[in-house]
Formats: sequence, C-alpha cells, structure tokens
Amino acid sequence: MRRASLLSAAVLLLCTACSGGPDNDSGESAEKAVDHGAAVRAAIEKTSADSARVDEKIELRSADSPATYVFTIAGAFDLAGDRGRLTVEFEDSGMDPVEEVFVGDTVYVRGSRAVDGSEWASAVRSEAQTRYFLRAPLNDPEHLLRQVKAMRQVSNEGEEQVNDAPAVHYRGTIDHATATLGMTAETKQGLDDLREKLGDDMPVYADVWVDGKGRAVQARLSCFGGVKAMTTMTLSDFGTPVKAEAPAPEQVVPVPAGEDVLLA
Repeated sequence: MRRASLLSAAVLLLCTACSGGPDNDSGESAEKAVDHGAAVRAAIEKTSADSARVDEKIELRSADSPATYVFTIAGAFDLAGDRGRLTVEFEDSGMDPVEEVFVGDTVYVRGSRAVDGSEWASAVRSEAQTRYFLRAPLNDPEHLLRQVKAMRQVSNEGEEQVNDAPAVHYRGTIDHATATLGMTAETKQGLDDLREKLGDDMPVYADVWVDGKGRAVQARLSCFGGVKAMTTMTLSDFGTPVKAEAPAPEQVVPVPAGEDVLLA
C-alpha cells in the first residue's frame, strides 16, 4: 500500500510539472505545416482489425525523487475480437504479477488483492476507470490506441527502426478531453483545476510509428518536465493466435476495478 501511495503522489507531481517535450529542431520545418493525422488514423484502424503481440512499458518519475516507477505489460491481444491475455508487473515492488483475460466487455483478473489468490476477479471493461495519469483503465491496450488516434497537429518525424524494420514516426498532441479519457472523477477534477491555472491544455505528446504495411507498430503518450510520465506500447507478430477464455463461473468473483495499483 505504501508503494501505491507513493505512486499516487508521484502522479500528482507529474501533473504540476509537465511543461514541454524534448527539444526537437524539426519543429521549425515546413513539414510541420502538413497534418498527417489521416495516415495515423488509417494505421490505427488497420491495426485494430488484427491481433498482435503486446509489449507495454509505463514509466512514472516524481520531481523530488530519482526513482522511476515502472510497469510492464505483455501478452497477446485480438484487437478485432476484443479478446486478450496480459501479464502485468510492477518492477521492484515486491508485488506478484497479475494476469488479465479480456473477453468482450468483461476482464478477469487473477492475482488481484481484491479477491483470494485462487479466484478470479471480474470487472466490467466499459465501466473501468483509472486514477493515474497516462494509464489505461485495466491496462486496456485499445484505450491507448483510442487516445493516440485522436492526436492533432500531426507531423512526420522521419523513418526509424521498430521491431527491426523501418517505420514512419508521426508526432502530435492530444487535447485535455482525450488525455483524461476514462479517469476517475477525483483525478479528472485535479487535472481540470490544473488546466484552468495553466489557461490551456497540458502538453501531452502522442507518437505513432507506422510500418511499411500501414500498421501502427508502436504508440506512445508522454509528458515531460522536471518529472516524467510515459506509456509506450509496441505491437508485433500480427495475426498471432490469441487464447483468451473466461474462467469457470465458480472461480469468478465480480468486483469493481477498485484500488489495485496494477489495474490502474
């Protein structure tokens, strides 16, 4: 629980310190005048019609500590069929990994502190919320894709290597409504207050890398300043088979998404 409290404090500090992205001289180029949002949206739509291996890393660092809190999420997900199986770990926390199985609008969780270790908790996917900045409710990969699909002021940052293959890197920003999508009322209110003080949206950057087949092979949301909040999801092995079946009903205990730090 102490770890969860520290993480909450870190995220609050993140929200007060996000002031800009990394230096990027390409911001002055004429290329920036062109909106490449259509290419990003097409890539997200194509990716969302397939299955893939998912590898995600969430990094949070507070302004007053050198420590970086790191979550890793890995598994296979059928984005078209809304089914997937993920393993979630909180590095150096002493907490056991959590296993998540997505089946339609239900997410089954084994290892949650909300139930006995031998049982599965179940939560309603469409009702889940997150208490943390740049975290998807229940670590849902489709939530992140939904957010980056709404990126604006999109620019082409050139070609880079992702999954050992060339991919075009697109960069933009997301607005306040997109950045706070799926947040609890309490967390969103804090961000609303901060936005009012700033007089504008917080600078949250969105990046998408598109491969030669027009698929989004990597997506990232980030906010930088004296602190850091960054979520990066890499997609590979497209078309991979996904085994995601609901556990037996007698093994399932329905619960809200709750306070479990591993479930956002």
